Amino acid sequence: MPLPFILGAAAAITGVIGVKKAVQGVGEMQEAKILMEGAEATQRYNVQKFENTSEQTNTVMDELGKIELKILQSFDKFSSTIEKIQNRPRFKKYDKNGIKLPTYDKQELDKVSIGAGVLLGGLGGAALGTAGGFAAAGATTSAVMALGTASTGTAIASLSGAAATNATLAALGGGAIGSSALAGGMALGTQVLGAATLGVGFLVGGIIFNATGKSMSNKATQALREAVKNEEIIDEICEYLDELRNLALKYTESLNVVQQLYEKYFLKLDTVVNINNKTNWKYFTKQEKLVTENTVLLVGLLYKMCKVNLVIKSDNEDEMNKINSTAVEKSIEEAERVMEEVA
Repeated sequence: MPLPFILGAAAAITGVIGVKKAVQGVGEMQEAKILMEGAEATQRYNVQKFENTSEQTNTVMDELGKIELKILQSFDKFSSTIEKIQNRPRFKKYDKNGIKLPTYDKQELDKVSIGAGVLLGGLGGAALGTAGGFAAAGATTSAVMALGTASTGTAIASLSGAAATNATLAALGGGAIGSSALAGGMALGTQVLGAATLGVGFLVGGIIFNATGKSMSNKATQALREAVKNEEIIDEICEYLDELRNLALKYTESLNVVQQLYEKYFLKLDTVVNINNKTNWKYFTKQEKLVTENTVLLVGLLYKMCKVNLVIKSDNEDEMNKINSTAVEKSIEEAERVMEEVA
C-alpha cells in the first residue's frame, strides 16, 4: 500500500481515537461541573446551618451571661445594706443534705460586684457571644478576673481567656472547627474548574482533552467527598450547640426564679434598713431577722450558681470542650431544695 494511504489511514484512525477521547473528556468535564455544583451547594448548606445554630446558641448564652453579671453587680447594694446593721450575728454557714453555700463575705461580694460592672460596661459594642462566653467560663470567675485586670487596660475579650470571646468557641474549643469544615475548602477547585471550562475551546488533541476531563472529575469528586465529610462534622457540632443552648435555657429559667425570690426578700430588708432606718439587730423582730437570714442565704445561692461554668475546657485542643451538664443540673437541684426551705 502506498505510503500516503498508510499515513492517511493512520491519521484517520488517530483522529477517530482523538474524537472519541475528546467526547469522553467533555462528558467527564460536564460530570465534574455537576459534582462541583453539588459540592458547593452542600458546603453552603453546611456553613449556613452552622451559622444559624451558632447564632441561636450565642443569643441564649448571652442572655444567661448578662443575667448572671447583673445579679453579681447587684450584690453591692445588698452588701452596703447588710453593713448598716449593727450588732448583727455572724451568719451561719449553710451546710445541709450535701448542699454547701458560701458565707457572707463583704470583700468577696465587692470584688465580683465591681468586676461584673466592668464587664457589663464593656458589652455595649461587644460581638454576639461575648456575654455568653462569660457564662461558659463562669460569670463569677470572669468578674473576679475582670477586676484584677481592669486597671491594666486588658481587652474584655481576653479577660477570661478564649472562653470570653465567644460562647460557641468557648464550647467548641480551639481545634473543633477546622479550616476544612468552615473555610470552604473548594474555592481552589472551583477556580480550576472554571478555568478549564472557559479554556475548553482552545484545547487541541483528544488525549489532552480526555486527561483534563479526568483531572477535573477527580477534583470534583474529591470536593464533593470533602463537603459530605464536612456535613458530618457540622451535624456533630450543631448537635453539641443545641445541647448547650437547651442547658443554658434551663439554667436561665432556674436563675430567674431564684433571683425573683431574692429580690422579694431584699425588698423587705431594704425597707427595714434603708427606708425605716432600723439598723440595730437587737431591735429586729423575729420576722425581720428571718428575712435578713433568708436574704443572705439567697445571695450565697446566687453567688454559687453564677460560679458554675457551662463548659469544661478539654485537655486536647482537637476535641470539643465538655458541656458541664452534671454541675448545672446539680446546681438547679440544689437551688430548688434551698428555695423550698426559704419559701
